[in-house]
Amino acid sequence: MRYASITRLAAVVWILALGISACSSQPDCRRPEVFCAALVTDTRGLNDFGLTQNTWAGLQRAQANGAVDHIAYIESLDKRDYEKNIAFFAEEGYDVIVTAGIGLQEAALHSADLYPGASFIGMNQPVENPPPNFIPVTFPEDQMGFLAGVLAARLTRSKTVGAVCEASGIDTMWRYCEGFRAGVKYAEETTKVIVMYRDDGSRTKLFNDPDWGAETAQSLIQSGADVIFAAGGETASGALRAAAAMKTLAIGVERDQAAALGEEGSSVAASILGGAGLTVEELMRKIRAGNPPLSESGSMEIIPAAEIIPSRLMAEAQEVISGLREGRIKTNVPSAKP
Repeated sequence: MRYASITRLAAVVWILALGISACSSQPDCRRPEVFCAALVTDTRGLNDFGLTQNTWAGLQRAQANGAVDHIAYIESLDKRDYEKNIAFFAEEGYDVIVTAGIGLQEAALHSADLYPGASFIGMNQPVENPPPNFIPVTFPEDQMGFLAGVLAARLTRSKTVGAVCEASGIDTMWRYCEGFRAGVKYAEETTKVIVMYRDDGSRTKLFNDPDWGAETAQSLIQSGADVIFAAGGETASGALRAAAAMKTLAIGVERDQAAALGEEGSSVAASILGGAGLTVEELMRKIRAGNPPLSESGSMEIIPAAEIIPSRLMAEAQEVISGLREGRIKTNVPSAKP
């Protein structure tokens, strides 16, 4: 293969250009007694305030507690580099290669076929029939949306809340936003819920239509919604920015939206994320012990704005999280749009 022709010196120069980070004294990961794990990011880089950043934090904790001997990462600069970046770690003998986000799924699955000796973890990459060395990790989007709905029902004063969502034909978006609808009704049946999907928008702007997101949020607010939920990449970011500009409370998912947006996210009351860090940390222990699962279901966590979410509401949120996890509370949201 063409990767094998890269000399070690050339590889080092190439990796430095891509943004690799590792411990100063790198061990030989080809030695069977040395357990190494690596992370390949998408083009948003390591510090995305969400899935990738939390995954790296989990790898750092796994190294600190001895589940992993050595960790490293590459920040991809271009989508065309995904497979090359994965291949570098595979040929360096890394035992586990983690990729975070749906955009890396195709490259990760192809690489798993090319390098059967390595274990691959696909964070937020659902696969029905994965290769034996590929562990898909998924998160309960319906439950995360449900929790957001409960919070919105408790925060609204107008008894009208709205959701700005990417296309309903995307299963994750459907689960997030129908989960939101279900959560609002679970908490307060009389609260009105308006859910808007970007079903008529251009495919070329999928997850990247902040203008539509902003316009839709503004329309919902003008219709009486005083809490806005948003899901769907930069489309959602547009909605959250519009809510802040109109001094309307908002709830985000996928990343810590308040931290990511800064002043433009000043009205974000809470963000609800998949618990990527704890999930990948536990997977490192299982894989090193020789017990890799066929798949893994991640948990969720809430990042509240303390000045907006009172302690009593946080206590209720934690009860809802426990109820969802234990099955005492059901979202009744199908996995895909009927």
